[in-house]
Amino acid sequence: MKASPSLLPLLRSRMQGELLALVLLHPEREYSITELAEACGVSATAVLREVERLVGGGILEDRRVGRSRLVKARTDTPLYRPLSDVIAVTFGPLPLLAEALSGLSGVREAYIYGSWAARYSGEPGPPPGDVDVLVVGSPDPDALFDLAEGVSRRLGREVNVHRISPASWASSSSDPFLTSVRERPLAPLPLDQENR
Repeated sequence: MKASPSLLPLLRSRMQGELLALVLLHPEREYSITELAEACGVSATAVLREVERLVGGGILEDRRVGRSRLVKARTDTPLYRPLSDVIAVTFGPLPLLAEALSGLSGVREAYIYGSWAARYSGEPGPPPGDVDVLVVGSPDPDALFDLAEGVSRRLGREVNVHRISPASWASSSSDPFLTSVRERPLAPLPLDQENR
């Protein structure tokens, strides 16, 4: 059996945290089992088992449309708000930052690094106090700052953004900052490529 995730050891798996973050932090949206499986990088069968548990527990709701099963957050229960708050501060950075940065022109790649990425990759330790983000590209600095502030409010923790050029990221530079970032765990942000 897999160890519980370091970001929130109350959960059974990182996949469970990723699934809850995606669905609970986007309560207006319905997801198919296939979409959830692709987003979490697991099989549809694994997602289906987890969805069954979460629907049975009253955390998610589902409906069938033809052969598809659509899933969304149940926002009408006393559990929704506190659970979504806990998920936001633990697993929320990945989907919320990916969504926000996908809408920003000039972003080529983005990664979470530092203590959040270390916990996400399974390294034990205390909960991260902030979220460090490396943005590769040339987005407008003011827009990037505003985006970080907005995501910080949603996560309930500080988001620190460091911007570098694609050439700097691609080079084998001896820059101490880049060396330290590359040596530690990185969590790539899955960006929507339409705005690249």
